[in-house]
Amino acid sequence: MTGAAGDSAGARAMLPYEPSELGGLPEGWRAVVWDGRGPAPADAVLEAVEFFVVPYTRTDAAVPVLGRLPALHVVQSLSAGVENLLPHVPAGVTLCNARGVHDTSTAEHAVTLLLAALRGIPELVRAQEEQRWAAGFRPALADRTVLVLGYGAIGAAVEARLVPFECEVLRVARTARSAPRGPVHALAELPSLLPRADAVVLTLPLTEETRGLVDAGFLAGLGDGAVVVNVGRGAVVDTSALLAELRAGRLVAALDVTDPEPLPPGHALWTAPNTLISPHVAATTSAFRPRALALVRSQLARYAAGEPPENVVSGRG
Repeated sequence: MTGAAGDSAGARAMLPYEPSELGGLPEGWRAVVWDGRGPAPADAVLEAVEFFVVPYTRTDAAVPVLGRLPALHVVQSLSAGVENLLPHVPAGVTLCNARGVHDTSTAEHAVTLLLAALRGIPELVRAQEEQRWAAGFRPALADRTVLVLGYGAIGAAVEARLVPFECEVLRVARTARSAPRGPVHALAELPSLLPRADAVVLTLPLTEETRGLVDAGFLAGLGDGAVVVNVGRGAVVDTSALLAELRAGRLVAALDVTDPEPLPPGHALWTAPNTLISPHVAATTSAFRPRALALVRSQLARYAAGEPPENVVSGRG
């Protein structure tokens, strides 16, 4: 979808949403609307664009457009992770992520995966299809210890949803700090924390520091029967190392993201024992759109008022 709000000449913003959905634009602003699905607007339309909101899940379509925006000041992603966008943002341009937009949906999905894995829901679904009464004993989430690795906004949202389940939460981030619900441990403390964890929920972004962080040594530090839930980025986990543990029957995996992704037919993860896979859908729920609109509305208002944007990942801020 490509269109314009008012005369597209002199459009200062390029948005994936109609301005009416945002409640209007800042006074005196015009926008071109492009959702990444059709051809990008012509250069004459793009020459005045200062604020570009990248259409969600359309980074590949948006990247070629970045070099055609001579007046660009701010790139607003609608994703929490921006590793695929960051290398292509021109020097001097501010890149902002969508911190806060995906917290609710992703946290819900993380807890859903964890509960499904513990309670054996995939096996029960298969038993239902076979009309087989598969009674048995399964572990509860209550009284378990869950380590949340990558304790930022999404990690905190995961913890908020775990609290009613009467489990202990260990919080881990790059550096130690205090958080409203308790201390956050540093990455360096992982060797002493992993043996305590009955489950690990990964909410990490993909960086050079986190790529392959969950390797054979990390997984060996977990006790037998521990559940590995990944709702961050697939390449944070060494897939070969995880497969070895799954085939040995020692660990359980519940993955919304994988490496490679999409997971191709015939890949060993599809048939690995004790493995539950969802196709990177944690954030794609009805909760996304209202939160995305609120973020874009706020960021446009701040920029138009001469205030620095929020959620700055790189650039001038």
